[in-house]
Amino acid sequence: MDVTQRLSFFASLFRVDESPDLGMWLLYFTILGLSILVYKLGFALKLPVLKSVVIYTFLALGSTVLTFLGIFLPVGEGLVVAALILIIYKIRLHRSKQAESTES
Repeated sequence: MDVTQRLSFFASLFRVDESPDLGMWLLYFTILGLSILVYKLGFALKLPVLKSVVIYTFLALGSTVLTFLGIFLPVGEGLVVAALILIIYKIRLHRSKQAESTES
């Protein structure tokens, strides 16, 4: 069975099968960055610094688990889709607020 055919897009992009050390680190930082982006776009509130540190610590720990799942499952791709949906939502929300303020 050829493992390279079963890798997810980001795992094959970072060549996890050829250089596991570098590939896994790149996959981890990609998933961590996308997770932070999705959190900031969709769920982040204005919190005190210590609470934010706790949240980002658990986000980094959770990204470790997601990295191992992201080798064969489309975790990174799902985070990209979630980020795109949230970006579109934020743009439309911003435009509707601008339209309301110009009407008033």
